[in-house]
Amino acid sequence: MKKVLVGIILSIILLTSLACQLSVGLPFQQQVTPVPTYSAPILPTPIPGMDYSSLNERDAILTQLYLNVNPGVVTVRNYNAMSGSEGSGFVYDTAGHIVTNYHVVENADDLEVNFPSGFKTHATIIGTDLDSDLAVLELKTLPPELRPLPLGDPAQIRVGQTVIAIGNPFGFSSTMTVGVISAKGRVLDSLRQTEGGTYFSAGDMIQTDAAINPGNSGGPLLNLNGEVIGVNRAIYTDFVNPAEQPVNSGVGFAISVSIVRQVVPSLIEKGYYDYPYIGITSREQMALVELEALGLPQMTGAYVLGVASGGPAERAGIRAGTTPTSITGLYGGGDLIIEVDQQPVIVFGDMLTYLITQKHPGDTVVLTVLRNGERKEVPVTLAKRP
Repeated sequence: MKKVLVGIILSIILLTSLACQLSVGLPFQQQVTPVPTYSAPILPTPIPGMDYSSLNERDAILTQLYLNVNPGVVTVRNYNAMSGSEGSGFVYDTAGHIVTNYHVVENADDLEVNFPSGFKTHATIIGTDLDSDLAVLELKTLPPELRPLPLGDPAQIRVGQTVIAIGNPFGFSSTMTVGVISAKGRVLDSLRQTEGGTYFSAGDMIQTDAAINPGNSGGPLLNLNGEVIGVNRAIYTDFVNPAEQPVNSGVGFAISVSIVRQVVPSLIEKGYYDYPYIGITSREQMALVELEALGLPQMTGAYVLGVASGGPAERAGIRAGTTPTSITGLYGGGDLIIEVDQQPVIVFGDMLTYLITQKHPGDTVVLTVLRNGERKEVPVTLAKRP
């Protein structure tokens, strides 16, 4: 029983990248662009000839939102030697950049981007980021009209607010679904491996119950102002259809606009983005029996399970657990991180979100740790992820 509690989790539940609906011989598409700023929502323009008298206020908002935003949402088709797949994307700027997921365009021999207007063009990849699972495409030919989608304010994202996903689930382009933000600051594995064969963490993920399925990957998650607050990336599910594709179970994840705002301009300018690196292994949640076995003085914080050799945390003197406990594979005596730059750390994701949204390689942060019952402040100079 004690052994079981160390590794709790998800033997049946799959973390599934959403992008790709496999289908041989079908065309595929997608796109991205730099971010415009808007002083007002893009929605309030009434649609000519539209009779709103039969709609309530919320329905009217959603109807207008779709008609205004959908022209800026694209289908991305990925052709390669083995097969084809398709996902979604959105127009980032008037220069012809499209934002999508990296896993939508991975291993592409050719990319096609389709607009709701019927316009189609080829595209090239100009930047990728495996840590966030973002990619930026550049259109070979611009359509007569580009509708860039504005980016929302990360500080205004609230659990419980209504969100809208528009994309290409199972090949049904321009599909709109509605839900709420279920949680913020979730942590998933990134798509990039460490030297030890594990995966770096991708933080600041938005959890939503808006229906997203294979083909939605790379499409926008929007607020009621029609602003992009996330890029749909993955779902947790234990259901698959006859084609063994994952099916929505109400637990989906989107890359927060805070990450988009930092990463996408760098992908356009340089083709890559450097994340800050601290070199700590922790876990988002620990069971009560584990906390008791570790003898921790409180239940909140990020317990240091491991410290990367030669990394910033090791150089700063951060300690991982080394003393065997009553639970096999769990070692006590490590630091418990309770604050970073005086910001409270309730779970590991709090620290990770702060670092990747507020800090850069070369910055110094101060970790407040509990070590053997004593409170210590440890400065750590961040590196870039190796």
